[in-house]
Amino acid sequence: MKTLSLLLRLVVAAILLQTLYFKFTAAPESVYIFQTLGAEPWGRIGSGMAELIVSALLLWPRTVAIGAIGALGVITGAILSHLTILGIEVQGDGGTLFYLALAVFVGSATLAWIHRREIPVIGSRFA
Repeated sequence: MKTLSLLLRLVVAAILLQTLYFKFTAAPESVYIFQTLGAEPWGRIGSGMAELIVSALLLWPRTVAIGAIGALGVITGAILSHLTILGIEVQGDGGTLFYLALAVFVGSATLAWIHRREIPVIGSRFA
């Protein structure tokens, strides 16, 4: 379980961290997404900051559970945006962003389950 947790933490954090370059440099694709959502530039910058924080929490062993829950929150917003406004495919990407979001969701949900006993306040109920 420790190996699976480490692998998932690295994969989820890597996916979240690689998007930061595009968000923080105002890459045209990122600007397009957040303009379409009506949240440019604050939504782009805010979601980038949230992704940076949850990535750090995922990589720090003591805070994996909090990071997993946070990543679920961030990525649920992205998935819902794809399903309701953006569509699966954005600017001819073949759905890559959507499928990466699904991978982050599944990885984060799995991490939350593995580390459920470490979730603040309610974790003790899973013992």
